Amino acid sequence: EVQLQASGGGLVEVGGSLRLSCVASGLTFDDYAIGWFRQAPGKEREGVSYINSDDTTRYADSVNGRFTISQDSAKNTVYLQMNNLKPEDTAVYYCAALYWARWYSGNPEEPSEYNYWGQGTQVTVSS
Repeated sequence: EVQLQASGGGLVEVGGSLRLSCVASGLTFDDYAIGWFRQAPGKEREGVSYINSDDTTRYADSVNGRFTISQDSAKNTVYLQMNNLKPEDTAVYYCAALYWARWYSGNPEEPSEYNYWGQGTQVTVSS
């Protein structure tokens, strides 16, 4: 059974930092890209950042320069370091796994491309 376990959310003040983790199990980690998505109340799910097995990364414009995605294949874990957090970053954050080849033949920024999803972790930025 494939599981993606997201953690690391919490309550932080504006300008603060958090590091989210996504631990994958039940799949061959190096065969998958991992994406972070978020969903705020009343809004659609949106992509935040993505990393492929070859360490290729992408970021949404809204987080570029503030968030950094990385991975540790030895731990089957992808991290999302979030700095200079803003109130508009408040959302439930989800990680998802995409078969690596779809990074090139599909669109890694499209949630429907992803094969597996984890439960969310809440991030709240207070002003």
